[in-house]
Amino acid sequence: MGGRACIRGMRITVSLIVNLVANGMSPEDIVGEYPDLEPEDIRQSLQYASALAYEEIGFVKSLAA
Repeated sequence: MGGRACIRGMRITVSLIVNLVANGMSPEDIVGEYPDLEPEDIRQSLQYASALAYEEIGFVKSLAA
């Protein structure tokens, strides 16, 4: 998957899950579309994305200074 974070070794990326949630799909809808997923996979994907968004990026940090 080009080095992108995937769900438990599946060919389903974290970015896909985050995009689906951002576009209004519920965890139940997502699991319905991707039956190999579990609700916990969706929660973990959102936690991972949140952790990435929380990171301070040097370039942005230097602009704020």
